[in-house]
Amino acid sequence: MSGQVRQQIVVSGVGGQGVLFVTRLLADAAIRRGGSVLTSETHGMAQRGGVVVSHLKAGDFASPLVRTGRADGLIVLKEENLPLHREFIKPGGWIVLNTPRPRAAEGTGGVHAVDADGRAHESGNLQAANLILLGFALARLGAADRGGQLFCSPDDVEAALLQRMGDRESALRASIAALHLGILRGKR
Repeated sequence: MSGQVRQQIVVSGVGGQGVLFVTRLLADAAIRRGGSVLTSETHGMAQRGGVVVSHLKAGDFASPLVRTGRADGLIVLKEENLPLHREFIKPGGWIVLNTPRPRAAEGTGGVHAVDADGRAHESGNLQAANLILLGFALARLGAADRGGQLFCSPDDVEAALLQRMGDRESALRASIAALHLGILRGKR
């Protein structure tokens, strides 16, 4: 990975939101950059609506679990999960939050907020909130090798999408459109 970036990220949501898919895309992006990556799903995955938390470590780490107070970032797909997982963030860390009230949440304690569910609904792709939130995070935080806070860029994640979904053209187009919608929101 460029400049040997080491980063720990926790992704939080509920079953059916695509928490593990976002984590896999970030892991694929880290690998594409030549870095090592560890991931772990720690809670809930079994049922739709149950809490799901995924840990990702990009760079040279020995264990996949992120310890309390050590995460560089927290991506929250379900706003109600923020109080449950905020403790993972280290001082100065960032939070990317899906909330219907982004203006109320923005700027408080490193929070970057967008109504990803609302944007997904407007786009007609109700399952796209995870990719909209990820695109928003990529644009808002920026890539570390370009002075930003995230170990990868939108191009890295788009390439990971292509690799993961290349044989499903319709789903790939919809996924890239959702990612780009989030990127546009993040640049505002």
